Amino acid sequence: MIFSKKLILWYLQNKRDLPWRKTKNPYFVWLSEIMLQQTRVTQGLPYFLAFTNEFPTVFHLAKAPESKVLKMWQGLGYYSRARNLHATAKFIANELNGVFPNNYNDIIKLKGVGDYTASAISSICFNEPKAVVDGNVYRVLSRYFGIETAINSTQGIKEFKELANTLLDTTKPGTYNQAIMDFGAIQCKPKKPLCMFCPFNESCVALQKNKIDMLPVKEKKLKIKKRYFNYLVVKTETNTTILTKRNGKGIWQGLYEFPNIESNKSLDFSELIQTKNFKELVTKDSVLNLFNKKEIVHKLSHQHIHTQFWIVETKTHEKATISWTDVNNYPVPILIANFLAQFLTRNN
Repeated sequence: MIFSKKLILWYLQNKRDLPWRKTKNPYFVWLSEIMLQQTRVTQGLPYFLAFTNEFPTVFHLAKAPESKVLKMWQGLGYYSRARNLHATAKFIANELNGVFPNNYNDIIKLKGVGDYTASAISSICFNEPKAVVDGNVYRVLSRYFGIETAINSTQGIKEFKELANTLLDTTKPGTYNQAIMDFGAIQCKPKKPLCMFCPFNESCVALQKNKIDMLPVKEKKLKIKKRYFNYLVVKTETNTTILTKRNGKGIWQGLYEFPNIESNKSLDFSELIQTKNFKELVTKDSVLNLFNKKEIVHKLSHQHIHTQFWIVETKTHEKATISWTDVNNYPVPILIANFLAQFLTRNN
């Protein structure tokens, strides 16, 4: 039995029951694919259900304020996905009259959509023979065929894409693509794959050569950058605080945070109060306390953020215009959301 037929047979017996698989509506498939980039299905599923309930059509999503979209996205990370999602929804609603593009070449032109997402949508919704290649597919193909080319190299990306297209069942491209993704997620897992019960265990090169744990191969990662954030959490006697919106092209664009003093190393109390920004923000009558006794390390893909939250209690502050009762209405990074959950629990 050829690879694709055996894979589809496995899928029909083992596929996951997921809401976006019950429709060919490209809006829902697109939404699910964007959410599941860099995100596990178990984590993304509640967000998908919340989004489709709040925004049942692309018009609903397009009309929503960006702050609401970001707030609902809070916790999924990689917030550029949410901003691109919103921008694309507005483009489809306003420029395309709500009609989603029906082919790979037009879909890939949409903001935030790359080869994988365009291939998934065009094959699942419009039966276009375009093979998907994501982390699951890289893992399955590299192990089964014993390919040691680095999957994040230019050569590897080209090699795996070409191989994926040759294996694709062109009569059922959507089914095949979902089959190989599920197979990688359920059967050929990154760690402790279920080789004993695998339908390909007699022909898998990695299994025969005992290289399961060595494949796929990745080139060395970029060096992780360390950053040091000192958040000043203002609390006035009238129960107000300061939140500022992050602008620019860095992390968390469009999200809100407390005033932040970024330093090149961890700061203790005496070092913090000597910084220029601290002196400009904190009045002399303020009382300062460190909330987290142990530094919080928030890990992003290419940077680790070492964080301290300093509670600044003061009578009044001219910039403290946001009531603490409204703080949870603002979209914030999960780092700050986790802090707020602890802080508000202690103070209620």
